[in-house]
Amino acid sequence: MTAAYIVEALRTAGGRRNGALRDWHPADMGAAVLDALIAKCGIDPAAVEDVIVGCVSQVGEQSFHVGRNMVLASTLPQTVPAVTIDRQCGSSQQALHFAAQAVMSGTQDVVLAAGVEHMTRVPMGTPTMLAVQAGLGKGPWSGALLEKFGVTEFSQFTGAQMIADRYGFTREQLDAFALESHRRAAAATDAGAFADEIVGLRIVDAEGHETLHTRDEGIRRGASPEGLAALKTIKPGGVVTAGNASQVCDGASGVLIVNERALKAHGLTPIARIDNLTVTAGDPVIMLMEPIPATRRALQRSGRRIEEIDLYEVNEAFAPVPLAWLQELDADLARLNVNGGAIALGHPLGASGTKLMATLVHSLRARGKRFGLQTMCEGGGIANVTIIESLGALEANA
Repeated sequence: MTAAYIVEALRTAGGRRNGALRDWHPADMGAAVLDALIAKCGIDPAAVEDVIVGCVSQVGEQSFHVGRNMVLASTLPQTVPAVTIDRQCGSSQQALHFAAQAVMSGTQDVVLAAGVEHMTRVPMGTPTMLAVQAGLGKGPWSGALLEKFGVTEFSQFTGAQMIADRYGFTREQLDAFALESHRRAAAATDAGAFADEIVGLRIVDAEGHETLHTRDEGIRRGASPEGLAALKTIKPGGVVTAGNASQVCDGASGVLIVNERALKAHGLTPIARIDNLTVTAGDPVIMLMEPIPATRRALQRSGRRIEEIDLYEVNEAFAPVPLAWLQELDADLARLNVNGGAIALGHPLGASGTKLMATLVHSLRARGKRFGLQTMCEGGGIANVTIIESLGALEANA
């Protein structure tokens, strides 16, 4: 079986709810990323054999196969097929996995993995809300399923609080982690750390001038312990708040994945090699703990130790998630989300998988580091883990 390589990984800068990207249709936003990937790699668009797109809320402007609509809105020829998938928050990370598996098997040589989520125009939970309003059932879970697990619903908010309770995390610890996420994101932005991964989108600013959106809107430079402490908790008596959880975000992202045959045929230079692809599932009630066993399996299958991983991107869905992951893996906080995470930069659901990959691979290259690991919690108690080897780091360290 041949290897899978990342030739380029790009993302839009995050847009806040009703913010800079409010006027962008999600299909056009995703198409802009696809076009940027093709242009930056210099590959013939007709060489792309498939486009795999992650999206969670597939309704409204993200319905009727948003992946295919992204292709049709892009400069890719209409002969390029697409598929839209949903593995909840890990949707585009799974798109990357499917793309890598395709080129590793040799059934395809060039595949684009991408993700899109416009949470302003298609708010989280819209599919369920619309169905219930239309009288089409009471929601996604059957009575038998809820009875089986002894719950009235499956809630990520409940899961986050359960993790905080299990590990004894205090409100002060979670808020301190959130503040550090904003600090790191601001420092990375000021240093131009995101420049190579961001696709600028044309917008009209508050003064009516056309400009490029190239800076993540969610970073709160003025965040303070006092300000976070004043926020209400999501659950009465809990410690999780909107301030120590990920932000609603509009965004798109993508990765070009190829095998060695494509590298030679198209004269491409890879920036990373896929080292391991892992997905596991566990408890759907606490839900957000699965990155821990998933990471352990990924390390075991890759034959690597956590000490060998130079940087990790663990999605900051809620502060207790990466904090528990750090504790259980005995990992190094200094290597985690070095440019900030979703608490500051936003979590555009289906786009977050390849968004984090764009940040991870470019962060490794910028620091001359070798191995990176990405993981995120997903609805239903699932987690994906991707380990990559930065090829730029090999050149830098040679």
